[in-house]
Amino acid sequence: VQDIEIMLTYSDPSGSFRVRSVRYKDLPASWVWRSPNDEGNDQTRRSLKNFLQNPTQLTRMTVGNGEDSFSDHPLKDEMLPQQESMIHPVKLKRQVLRRERMEQRAAYLSNQDKEIDNQAQEAAITRAAELDTTITGKYNIWRKEYENPNSDFTVKLMRDQIIMAKAYAMIAKAKNDTALYDSLIKRSRENQLAIGEASTNAELHSSILDQAKAMGRILASAKDQLYDCLSIARKLRVMLQSSETSLNALRAKSSFLVQLAAKTIPRPLHCLSLVLEAEYHQRNFKESDSPITEKLEDPSLYHYAIFSDNILATSVVVNSTVLHAKDPERHIFHVVTDKLNLAAMRMWFLVNSPAGANIHVQNVEEFTWLNSSYCPVLRQLESARMKEYYFKAHQSSAVNDNLKYRNPKYLSMLNHLRFYLPEVYPKLDKILFLDDDIVVQKDLTPLWSVDLHGMVNGAVHTCKESFHRFDKYLNFSNPKISNNFDPNACGWAYGMNIFDLREWRKRNITGIYHHWQEMNTDRTLWKLGTLPPGLITFYNLTYPLDRSWHVLGLGYDPALNQTEIDNAAVVHYNGNYKPWLDLAIDKYKIYWSKHVKSDNFHLRLCGL
Repeated sequence: VQDIEIMLTYSDPSGSFRVRSVRYKDLPASWVWRSPNDEGNDQTRRSLKNFLQNPTQLTRMTVGNGEDSFSDHPLKDEMLPQQESMIHPVKLKRQVLRRERMEQRAAYLSNQDKEIDNQAQEAAITRAAELDTTITGKYNIWRKEYENPNSDFTVKLMRDQIIMAKAYAMIAKAKNDTALYDSLIKRSRENQLAIGEASTNAELHSSILDQAKAMGRILASAKDQLYDCLSIARKLRVMLQSSETSLNALRAKSSFLVQLAAKTIPRPLHCLSLVLEAEYHQRNFKESDSPITEKLEDPSLYHYAIFSDNILATSVVVNSTVLHAKDPERHIFHVVTDKLNLAAMRMWFLVNSPAGANIHVQNVEEFTWLNSSYCPVLRQLESARMKEYYFKAHQSSAVNDNLKYRNPKYLSMLNHLRFYLPEVYPKLDKILFLDDDIVVQKDLTPLWSVDLHGMVNGAVHTCKESFHRFDKYLNFSNPKISNNFDPNACGWAYGMNIFDLREWRKRNITGIYHHWQEMNTDRTLWKLGTLPPGLITFYNLTYPLDRSWHVLGLGYDPALNQTEIDNAAVVHYNGNYKPWLDLAIDKYKIYWSKHVKSDNFHLRLCGL
């Protein structure tokens, strides 16, 4: 009896059947033998001997905790019909409830899917009804360029073929295979002409695939004859370096041409100056005829300083300012130009002065006190070193210099006159400095009421994060700069600045400017220009104005915030793309051109 091994089958709580073997001697005392013919709760105990005498009988054992298990039986077909009746009623109830929940969940999900489908259909119908069918052709996927998901695949393929053809051609030439070399070069030129400026397959001729296939055959032949991994890699590297060198040369040339175009006087503007000067001398005007002499030194009025040799640009500044001024008669414009443009500038404002404007034009050369003995920058401009820098014959070395510092405007004292405002206007207390490349869009009268808190210069700060701070303009590797200034100090902009001339005189600002200008004779503290010495001269003496007073960047940045431009009191075309040039950014031209009278006789005469 002790050697009997019993195979037990039972179901776990999840309903799955399990098989297990156990020896008779290992069974606990709570297990008893029961005949399958016993019914109800009457359990007839049988001895193991009776069970062994009839081993084919199906037996069921009851565990002490009430769970049932079943022993294996060879007559499985007789056992299956009894399976459901042998499951405990509680377990049957749980299974029924589980099936009901699954059916309910399936029905709920099915209904939800139908609702989502209906909503998607309704949304699609709504979008279709709102679609403007008049422009659908523009986005039609059946257009030629959409035939291939990679609409530029052929263009890129042929350009790659041209590159490989040039590489193989150089190897063929080195190996004296002239026939293959000529064939590769010929195909390269033909394919380059066929591609032209195309960027998509739709721009190519219909026969372009035949040319690509022909080039492919030649390249396959070249590969069979000449292919060597190291040689190809070496040739491609040489071609890459050559292309980079050419690209850098073209960039330098492009930069030079942009600078040249930006700083060269356009022919119509030169014509305008000549025509106005001739008319001025013909009419024999005199400066003493000006009716505003008594207003020029009245500190109770609103005074503007404009230093320029550009007649048309100056007229736009004056016109736009007067247009938005609430009381134009109280605004006085002090225009200073050079001797070459003096007559033309006076003639323009004599015949084209806006209503109510008070304009006084002066010649910078009439300021006799402005000489090399008093002005360090003028002394430097007259030095042999500076003349050699601007007029040296070997211009090839200039490519390495920043071309904007070679701008001829730095030779003109008009550019440096802003540091001598108290000397130019000794009777005035405040003055608003305006560049000639700005446009006024609001009344500027409130600027005279701004409390500068003891500062000399009121200007809009231009630093945003790390941009336009002192270290961008000054050489902080020089101890003279690093010991006196903060590299993270915020920069500000010239173009629209309100100056307190009383504080200027009190703090001797011009003397500070002279001191630092003398120290920069060799241009080691900063390059040429007026902003770096301005940052130094007015260091800790500049009051930040609200940004809405002055928006910059219209002369170089096509991505400015349109709302900021429209809300600005002054917009500034700082940069190379001045509004009177063909280089100008088109969308910004309107702010400037609307203040130019296109029906003016002199402008039409010169084709402006």
